[in-house]
Amino acid sequence: MIRLGEKQRLRIAKRVDFGLYLEDMSDKGAERVLLPAKYAPKDAQPGEEITVFIYLDSEDRPVATTRTPLLKLGEVALLKVVSVTKIGAFLDWGLEKDLFLPYKEMTYKVEAGDEALVTLYIDRSHRLCARMNVYENLEKNAPYKKDDIVTGRVYEDSNNFGAFVAVDNKYSALIQKKELYGDVSLGMDISARVTEVSADGRLLLSIREKGYAQIEKDAEKLRELLKSYEGVLPFNDKAKPETIFRETGMSKKEFKRAVGHLLKNGEITIGERNIKAAGRR
Repeated sequence: MIRLGEKQRLRIAKRVDFGLYLEDMSDKGAERVLLPAKYAPKDAQPGEEITVFIYLDSEDRPVATTRTPLLKLGEVALLKVVSVTKIGAFLDWGLEKDLFLPYKEMTYKVEAGDEALVTLYIDRSHRLCARMNVYENLEKNAPYKKDDIVTGRVYEDSNNFGAFVAVDNKYSALIQKKELYGDVSLGMDISARVTEVSADGRLLLSIREKGYAQIEKDAEKLRELLKSYEGVLPFNDKAKPETIFRETGMSKKEFKRAVGHLLKNGEITIGERNIKAAGRR
């Protein structure tokens, strides 16, 4: 069977002026595909085998090429957006015909010149298309361990779980909601620390630093927040966790740790319902 979206070895069935007709070696004569003359080795003869990639030409007919695309079925790749139209975007994947990315398969809008992390699928019309939800095709068992620093792209977010990341544009990872901090958005490339390697091989990440370095960063954020409230924060470390997270991006534990740091330094006082900068009445 000639398989769309994959590289495979096919037998040369016939040479013609405009190329070579190829057939599946296990099903001789049942199905043939054309390898255009510009890709056909000049000395290739009927009966010989050749490795090709199968995709669709501009008229949606199966065609073979000896060129290797930047993306095949089951893979994930970062591809450049060539153009955006009323029906979707078109991506450069190293072949003559650009790869179509439908709007319904976008997790966020892209523009010409952007790079989109995508996987390949065959739609209901038997056409090769791209989609931005790459979860199923990311690999597990990455070569990283706890406290390693990794880089990756945020490809999906969830109110329940957090931000899903493709580390090295290849490995499955998650920044849990409690570890999200600052501005993390879809399509963003981030640097993060591995906090755990889960039982199924997925990486759990944090964009927060460890220990004292993070305490000082959190404390500085509280200093700036106090300034924006003119020296009086309208809640303290007894506030509900969701209030603290909404206002600061920190967990309650992290917030209390930063407050304790400022209190120890004499920079704040804590009231029954607020936190005040030192010297503020």
